[in-house]
Amino acid sequence: MAELKKNTWIVVTDSEKALFLRNLTDHEDPNLNVFDEDEQENPSDEAQSANRPGRMPDTGVGQRSSMDDTDWHELAKERFAADLAEKLYDEAHKGAFERLVLVASPQVLGDLRDEMHKEVRDRVVAEVPKTLTNHPVDKIEKLVKKELDAA
Repeated sequence: MAELKKNTWIVVTDSEKALFLRNLTDHEDPNLNVFDEDEQENPSDEAQSANRPGRMPDTGVGQRSSMDDTDWHELAKERFAADLAEKLYDEAHKGAFERLVLVASPQVLGDLRDEMHKEVRDRVVAEVPKTLTNHPVDKIEKLVKKELDAA
């Protein structure tokens, strides 16, 4: 069972926002303190697209098919996971944390796992597959403790 020991970092993230929390106490009575926050402005794909989708000749005479356009909104979400993984690597390299709990949807956890350096992965003591970025800190404390107790 993973525990929320003192100074364990808890990163609560979705694909556009990350909260960085530190446990100030112990596992029995966690007291999570927000010490940093990252947020990416990511307008809808429609707002980011400049052009209509392209068209290409089809097999029939005078027929044309539309091509898929780049989904800028989705690309920005993937880039956020890479940026977060890089930030965690920088902090791990500085010795800022020894233990890390990741809280994110299964999709975002997968994206993060793909991007994380071994030095960060080795410090991950637990993963909580839930989206909690819009929850108040006291709810995050209770939900994370409950998940770790059940693991």
